[in-house]
Amino acid sequence: MSHKPGSSTTEVRAWLHAAHRGLCEHADVLDNLNVFPVADADTGANLSVTVGYAAEAADLIEGKDVGELLTYAGQAALEQARGNSGVLAAVALTAMGGAVQGSVRLTAAQLKDAFTAAQVRCSSALTDPVPGTLISVLQAAGETPVPETAAEGSNQQLVDWLDLVLAACTRAVIDTVGQLPVLAERGTVDSGALGMLVLLTALRAELGGSENFVDPVPDVIRHHTHPVGQSADELQEGYEVMGTMDLSALDAAELRHELDDAGSSVIVSAVGEHEEGYTWRVHVHVTDPGTALDLMRARGKARNVTVTTLAAEPR
Repeated sequence: MSHKPGSSTTEVRAWLHAAHRGLCEHADVLDNLNVFPVADADTGANLSVTVGYAAEAADLIEGKDVGELLTYAGQAALEQARGNSGVLAAVALTAMGGAVQGSVRLTAAQLKDAFTAAQVRCSSALTDPVPGTLISVLQAAGETPVPETAAEGSNQQLVDWLDLVLAACTRAVIDTVGQLPVLAERGTVDSGALGMLVLLTALRAELGGSENFVDPVPDVIRHHTHPVGQSADELQEGYEVMGTMDLSALDAAELRHELDDAGSSVIVSAVGEHEEGYTWRVHVHVTDPGTALDLMRARGKARNVTVTTLAAEPR
């Protein structure tokens, strides 16, 4: 953990590694909370693995451009992302990087814009975004005003703002209990939203310094979750299909429409641009994985393809 505030590539790398450690620490709790969009008990595993790829990639890129580092880390994570939550976390990192491209040091105002970009990008990646998920947490971060308690652009202003962000995002996580019927029925917070709070807590710790820092995650877990192993949700049927494809924007849009007709929880998000079009990460839940794979093959060649059952492992 940093002892003084800072926001260079050094602190951003440290953030990604701290976020990975935090997600690994809370993976069982996040898995147990996982009931939306399906109760497949893998949000913790998916987020920790995906952010782990981002942290590894961040160590490989040189230079002092924070935006370049976040974009590279996000794209690397998106290529290997696991599950809805993993894809959205990687999309968020990529969008944040694009918003602060060219910066060697982050300010509160820049990070505010970065979180707004992340929320917009994640929402656009989904066919039907709803409140009560990690997108709500990103929105809360982007809507937090920058305080005038310290010099504009200073590290102290960054610390003050990050404290406000963490408070707003903690409230946003707790509010998810009443935003989705399945969460209201269980009386628990959304798994992906809590996972995003773990990410933001690590951000506050690494960029804001250790002084006067209190981690809100344990208190949320204590009061708004069930102990691991006490979920009574029925096992889900179907499969999660994921893959990476090189497609034109038109083909990606048409594939998204076709997958919407074939299944649910569709995400088609651009990883990056190349000479002949874009690279896309594709995600869908379907009853028959062959249906989704056939639709993908009809549009082009898919790589990094995974087919995973949505049935949660017995606890």
